[in-house]
Amino acid sequence: MKWNLKEIQQMNNRMQDFQNNMLPKFEQNTAAFLNNLSAEKTLKDAMAYSVEIGGKRIRPLIIMAICSFYNRPIDNDVLAVAGSLELLHTYSLIHDDLPEMDNDDLRRGKATNHKVFGQAEAVLAGDGLLTLAFDWITRTGLNSKSKIDLIAALAEAAGPEGMVSGQVADIEGERKTLNLEQLKKVHERKTGALLKYACQAGGILSEAKDNELDLLVNFGASFGLAFQIYDDILDVVSTTKEMGKAVHKDEIENKNTYPGILGLDGAYQSLEQSIEEANKILVKLNADESILADFLEYFKGKDSK
Repeated sequence: MKWNLKEIQQMNNRMQDFQNNMLPKFEQNTAAFLNNLSAEKTLKDAMAYSVEIGGKRIRPLIIMAICSFYNRPIDNDVLAVAGSLELLHTYSLIHDDLPEMDNDDLRRGKATNHKVFGQAEAVLAGDGLLTLAFDWITRTGLNSKSKIDLIAALAEAAGPEGMVSGQVADIEGERKTLNLEQLKKVHERKTGALLKYACQAGGILSEAKDNELDLLVNFGASFGLAFQIYDDILDVVSTTKEMGKAVHKDEIENKNTYPGILGLDGAYQSLEQSIEEANKILVKLNADESILADFLEYFKGKDSK
């Protein structure tokens, strides 16, 4: 996939405009939802802390971008579904950072949840966000079928057939060497599952046709793989200041990564292949010149680093 400099600049400007328009609504709606909960103050504070310290918001932005592509209004129901995914994603980060898992002190440039609130409170904040994600979907004004479809898809993506299995495989992989196909399977679940769901949710909210929904899910799979490969690369080439979290941990902890298996050049080649595949799917959707194509600009090529 080759873009000239003018095209890249136009896409960057379009994405920036989209973020500037959508994210304030998203942040305000999510903060209000958490603030209005009838819950223990410490729990609310711990949940809000990790949600509100920022992040790329790629998953909710994908949902909103797909709705925008289909001319589906970004109303409170869309914001709720997008917010519910961010709550669930944040739960996974809180638990990932715990000493029993990745044992990280930094997340998004700030102290991790358990460093601020303690381990017990961090576990419970994660539990609260996980269950609240499904609750929020039920509170929307969507029809019953859409609610059921969204809840079922999110449960599959986040649960033992999706993200949680990927996390277990990632942990167990530290004690053995995986081949490329095995590593891809880990990434498909650990990182790709929620990104696939974001695309699926956008399609459900937009009432996309079945064949289009399949293409959206496939786009999410390719984007998700590229996202994890890029994350593996950044752990090698970036700094803690740039990432907002500790870097070079993958090698220290003997994690299986694309640069570890393929070398840095090979990882960049795999990244490019995943981006190309994602773009081919957008062509089939007649979306290769839409806001969805701009998400592929998230990944910097080797020569731009």
